[in-house]
Amino acid sequence: MANWIDNLISFISPKRGAEREAWRQELESMRNYDAGAYDRLNAGWMAYNESAEQTDRYSRDTVRARARDLERNSDMANSVVGAYKRNVVGMGWTLQARTPDEELNKRIESAWKDWCKKQNCDVSETQSFSQMLRMAVERKKVDGGILFHKCYMKGGIVPFRLQALEVDELDQCAMKTHAEGDRIIDGIEYNAYNKPVGYWIKQYSYDGFSNVEPFYVPAKNMIYIYSKRRPSQVREMSDLSPTITRIRDANEFMTAVSVKERIAACLSVFIKKEIPSTTGIGRTGTASQVKQYDYQNKMLTPGMIKELNAGDEIQVVNPTGQATDAASYIKLQQRLIGAGQGLSYEATSRDMSQSNYSSARQGIIEDEQTYIEDKELFEEFEDEVYETFVISGVLSGLFDIPDFWNPEMKKKYLNHEWVAASKGWIDPLKEVEAMETAVKTGQKTYKEAAAENGRDWKEQIDDIAEVLAYGKEKGVDIGGILYGNTETASPETQDDTGEE
Repeated sequence: MANWIDNLISFISPKRGAEREAWRQELESMRNYDAGAYDRLNAGWMAYNESAEQTDRYSRDTVRARARDLERNSDMANSVVGAYKRNVVGMGWTLQARTPDEELNKRIESAWKDWCKKQNCDVSETQSFSQMLRMAVERKKVDGGILFHKCYMKGGIVPFRLQALEVDELDQCAMKTHAEGDRIIDGIEYNAYNKPVGYWIKQYSYDGFSNVEPFYVPAKNMIYIYSKRRPSQVREMSDLSPTITRIRDANEFMTAVSVKERIAACLSVFIKKEIPSTTGIGRTGTASQVKQYDYQNKMLTPGMIKELNAGDEIQVVNPTGQATDAASYIKLQQRLIGAGQGLSYEATSRDMSQSNYSSARQGIIEDEQTYIEDKELFEEFEDEVYETFVISGVLSGLFDIPDFWNPEMKKKYLNHEWVAASKGWIDPLKEVEAMETAVKTGQKTYKEAAAENGRDWKEQIDDIAEVLAYGKEKGVDIGGILYGNTETASPETQDDTGEE
């Protein structure tokens, strides 16, 4: 804003005042960011600073609906979702209970395995726990999030099951609150510190929503899985939102190219008449009496023979280059779509034609860093489910743990680990050699190596010992990891009597 000196100069000499203002604006543009300028290149780029909820609220439902449409109809969208399902959950996780009592560990692991069956873990009895996890990964990727209601009911291994709920079921019109100072934002009740204290869920039938009052679920009985990217964010946003428009553009391009190639493949014959034939007698028969053909809504079909009206000609608009450029264009789009989701081109396209061992291995390492965020999210979900399972087992008498409610002991009895199923190797020989070197040099322990292969290290050692003992009993030299076991020393160190 000009000061009184500028106003005085402008009053006495408007030219000098305009020059001073022009120089001031030039100096300000030199001090500021190009990205913040409203010059010719950025004139149409209007952006505003708002809270995350204000930014997301008006687009959330539309983005989710479009993401679901792509999920149903786009192979590119499903390639991204499929990559996450394969790598975040894969073949599932194996529980390893870590209580002080080894026998209790076995009982808990056995009961957990039974509970994970669909008739014990799902209120609808339609999905096993692993299947629910895969569905949750897909729903988080497409919808932005998913809710799991912890239900306590009779029957099953323990009186505890899960009910999966879509984010659409949050009642955005709920007005009631349960404590003074709480407020409801899009179906979630928050306290003064923006901590969720409860969820308002719509009641509906599968043929549509009814007018029944929504029911309230305390936050302790609800698990809400979504990625929070800003402190002011209170609801989910589809993870596909950065790439939805690009996936749509690629689909439209492929549709246009497909239609063009299908038309080009049609062999058709058109009969053109120079002079119209007449049907009257003498001069009374005129061209107006000749049947006129209407071309509206007509389509080319293979082997079609079409007669044209007299004087009509065929003019074809034939854009060149689409079919030949389609492969490179789609490959570029696939790379950008994968990059928008933090994945490599190979992870989403499954095209390994331009990869070697090193590049593929590096791509897998980078992709794994992308999956870690969702893996941590779902491991936290599994932790909460497991702890609720154990507590329900103690309360129902399934697990007899007298000192469980001692705060220090409770923490120990809930201690556990998750072991992910092993993945296939690109080059097994190189992977095994690298793992062997890492273990021998102390960079990894045998426990870590077993975990990477999806095995419990104690069980693996027990299996090795059992196999070696059985081989020795049958007189078969199987080999194995013997770590100085003198009872099974090699034949070179033994005499004829079998003693060293």
